[in-house]
Amino acid sequence: MTKGPVRLDVAVGYAVPRAGIPAAVSFRKWVTAALEGRIREADLAIRIVGSKEGRALNKHYRGKDYATNVLSFPAELPEGLPKGVKLPLLGDLVLCAPVIAREAKEQGKPLAAHYAHLTVHGALHLLGWDHEDTREAECMEQLEREILAGLGLPDPYTER
Repeated sequence: MTKGPVRLDVAVGYAVPRAGIPAAVSFRKWVTAALEGRIREADLAIRIVGSKEGRALNKHYRGKDYATNVLSFPAELPEGLPKGVKLPLLGDLVLCAPVIAREAKEQGKPLAAHYAHLTVHGALHLLGWDHEDTREAECMEQLEREILAGLGLPDPYTER
């Protein structure tokens, strides 16, 4: 395992009013926890969007006509780079504020804890983690639990 991240640049953009949405420093803390020991350098962007943009992105990129809580877009390296050259660009996360707020309320979770979980979840997707089958899902969920516990946050998969 690597130690780090040694250098992390997280840009947070708000396409919705910021009232009730965690500050950029919180998103940086959550991404740092997700990447700790897994990557040495990373640049990524987080965009907080409304339902309309979230739905449009989900429809365009995943073929699903509804807004979802988090979308992960891993960076693609430009062609023509010499073999072995890696850019620190990790990718982009899109978090849909209305969906996250609704889910937190329905699940009886603190809003900030739900944002933390989905930020960690999305960052792990950028690293290549997935949950396409039961085994992958169990491994990813356990890793999310461990990362969130390290932040002092509850298990996001426990029923309330």
